[in-house]
Amino acid sequence: MPRPLQTCAFTAGIISAMPSLRRYALSLCRTADGADDLVQETLFKAWSQRERFQAGTNLGAWLFTILRNSFLNQTRNRKREVQDCDGIHSARLSTRPAHDAALDMRDFRKALATLPTRQRQALVLVGELGHSYNEAALLTGAETGTMKSRVSRARSHMQALMQVIGPMDFASAPAATAPTPVHACA
Repeated sequence: MPRPLQTCAFTAGIISAMPSLRRYALSLCRTADGADDLVQETLFKAWSQRERFQAGTNLGAWLFTILRNSFLNQTRNRKREVQDCDGIHSARLSTRPAHDAALDMRDFRKALATLPTRQRQALVLVGELGHSYNEAALLTGAETGTMKSRVSRARSHMQALMQVIGPMDFASAPAATAPTPVHACA
């Protein structure tokens, strides 16, 4: 820990260097806000590392080195950043968890297994295989109305067993494309 006299001299040296630091930062950043942020970062780093400064050496040069290195680090980091104010890029990188859909499918299979055979058959023909009620009735030898009734009862039974209120109760597959942005960047 620096001694009190060294701390006072260090503080006075930082304060006297601030205008020069701001001018240098302004020449690097070209915006007042960027320059102020850079000077603030420099002062924070200098103050937090003040015990590393050797008394009797050039404080101004040490501060300018910190400022320049901070600016170069920011520039390097900015090259790796992607502007994504509308969220399109991040939407492409995110994935939905697969476990929710797997759990939903497990629950669905259990509920389907509890259905009476005729209802299960009707639901599979119409719901999974995509047959119309008429086609499913012809395949099973039942009337069209009977097929509609079986499918309706099977769906109601499945909803009750799985405690499903609407389509949002199921995990969905990830979207193939990113969502359309609602508004542009400010």
